[in-house]
Amino acid sequence: MMLCVCKVTSTLHPLILVPGSGGNQLEARLTTGYKPSGMFCGRFYPISKDKEGWFRLWFDPSVLLAPFTKCFNQRMMLYYDPDLDDYSNAPGVETRVPEFGSTNSLLYLNPNLKSLTAYMAPLANFLEEIGYMSGETMFGAPYDFRYGLAAEGHPSHVGSKFLQDLKDLTEKASASNGGKPVILLSHSLGGLYVLQLLNRNPPSWRRRFIKHFIALSAPWGGTVQEMLTFASGSSFGVPLVDPLLVRGEQRSCETNLWLMPSPKLFGPGKALVITPNKAYSAHDIPEFLNDIGYPEGVIPYISRILPMTEALVAPNVGLTCIFGTGVKTPETLLYGKAGFDKQPEAVYGDGDGTVNLESLSALESLWAFEKNQSLKVIRLSGISHTSILEVSAALDAIIAEISSINSKAQAEVSFE
Repeated sequence: MMLCVCKVTSTLHPLILVPGSGGNQLEARLTTGYKPSGMFCGRFYPISKDKEGWFRLWFDPSVLLAPFTKCFNQRMMLYYDPDLDDYSNAPGVETRVPEFGSTNSLLYLNPNLKSLTAYMAPLANFLEEIGYMSGETMFGAPYDFRYGLAAEGHPSHVGSKFLQDLKDLTEKASASNGGKPVILLSHSLGGLYVLQLLNRNPPSWRRRFIKHFIALSAPWGGTVQEMLTFASGSSFGVPLVDPLLVRGEQRSCETNLWLMPSPKLFGPGKALVITPNKAYSAHDIPEFLNDIGYPEGVIPYISRILPMTEALVAPNVGLTCIFGTGVKTPETLLYGKAGFDKQPEAVYGDGDGTVNLESLSALESLWAFEKNQSLKVIRLSGISHTSILEVSAALDAIIAEISSINSKAQAEVSFE
């Protein structure tokens, strides 16, 4: 879909929504190189495809049924090539992100199941109530959330292309709104991408094109929950799904390595995973990856991910962090003699149910002495990682912050 760069007249700063992991639709197409993992996974499945063979890979409700869960796992897998030092799709699987620039693919994960798969639709509705219009002042930046970014000197073909597309969209949104700088509004993983966008572009670009950055539920230092995902797989509360059936796909996702708890925030004395024979802190993640049976994750974690997570550089643009607190969140995982194939018991601490408070609030301490960095933090008691996009109290707080940014900007223009 081509983004129409049409001149519009509005007092609002243009706004771009950047979703979190799993927060937009993803489509796939199978080629002759595809080798099905089972009898249910042939190229006939799913039956519903467009004339070019594209079908919805995420989210499709058939993933809830065990035979098709295996198909999903195979088709979502990424593979790291140590020679190329980059990730790619499974053989015979092509993927694409529909409607970049539009909010369509991040409103609902499946438009045929709106009541069950609403994602940013409630937020978009609230934004429309204060005057934002999709395609004119409000845009969407969906992406292939399996692929991440890498530290300097390492290729990241898919993730880097998304950053370039997001940069281009930012410039086009500004140009179509009289040159007004843009508000970037992210959720979860999207916040890590936006921070990288800002820090990988010069200060002059940021001053010209960025009005403000609002990060919802951003996992600045990763999350303990991610260690459970790697060790045992996670159904994320979806009924009927066996976590072990999707563990391989979850381990292969580059962004899941990016979301591992950061040694910068979780100290060496804090045990995050405890087994009968060993305890692992955030400083032991390479050893942890090896011990759970995923040694192929060690090299990309050490070389590509770790240097990037240790460098949370202030972008020197206005930033507001909004997140939930007071929701029990796994802070230590306890495994028994059954090993990593069985879901662990958890010791809970504070956070938003997914991301630990240490990670959500990390920038307050890390950037406390950054003189050129404006940082505002809004805590929402009892609001979870996903309900921040659903609950009226949270949406009201988000809209109030956006309205305040627009009002201050309008006042500055009037004063001049």
